[in-house]
Amino acid sequence: MLQSEKDQNYSLPKSESTPSEKLENALKDIYCVSGLGADERVFQKLRFEGYRPIHIKWIEPEAKESIGDYTKRLATQINAERPILIGLSFGGIIAVEIAKNIATEKVILISSTKNQQEVPFYFRIFRWLPIYLLLPARLILWIGQLFASWFFGLESLDERKLLKAILFDTDAHFVKWAIHQVVTWKNELIPENIYHIHGESDRIFPYQFVHEDFSVKKGGHFMIMNHAEYISNLIQKIVDLNVQA
Repeated sequence: MLQSEKDQNYSLPKSESTPSEKLENALKDIYCVSGLGADERVFQKLRFEGYRPIHIKWIEPEAKESIGDYTKRLATQINAERPILIGLSFGGIIAVEIAKNIATEKVILISSTKNQQEVPFYFRIFRWLPIYLLLPARLILWIGQLFASWFFGLESLDERKLLKAILFDTDAHFVKWAIHQVVTWKNELIPENIYHIHGESDRIFPYQFVHEDFSVKKGGHFMIMNHAEYISNLIQKIVDLNVQA
């Protein structure tokens, strides 16, 4: 679900904080960037102890906007000076781009890729044969829905229902733009303090192409849901590390 920049800047009048709100305000923020066209629902099973997840909202890309320019606009949602970022899938690519422009404490990638060498070669073929640009945006989304269960490694009916609901709410034109960004991404710079969690059974960004810091056995592309407890423990381990700037 996309959000306009006008909507982001609108805020309701402040009211007096409740005790639970005061506790929440005392927690350190972690900024979460969801996968391609997805939203905060994909993070619902993760556990954050001592931290408050802030979900970055997708905004509508401008005509012919580059991924670099897009992430600069998206980063205006970040208020922390040296934020902790978690990026899932395409959100990991976005997190890398954000970290190239602002100082970060840590960047955690889940089921994602850090540079163009980790993008599968068959993705890069579409740079020279961009047939996806000829397809209607809704058709691309329909094809994605048709093969989602296999590509994402879904393990239960609830996961299928959730992903179906997310894809139903996804803006098809945003998906087409995002696919183009992945296919044409030529990043070489890997920012400091990046930690990469990847599933050994990922079918979208296959395990053999990435250089991960933490691997998840039998973890598919949707492992953030069906291996949530294990991934939560890894995230907790990473964010609690004391890293010198």
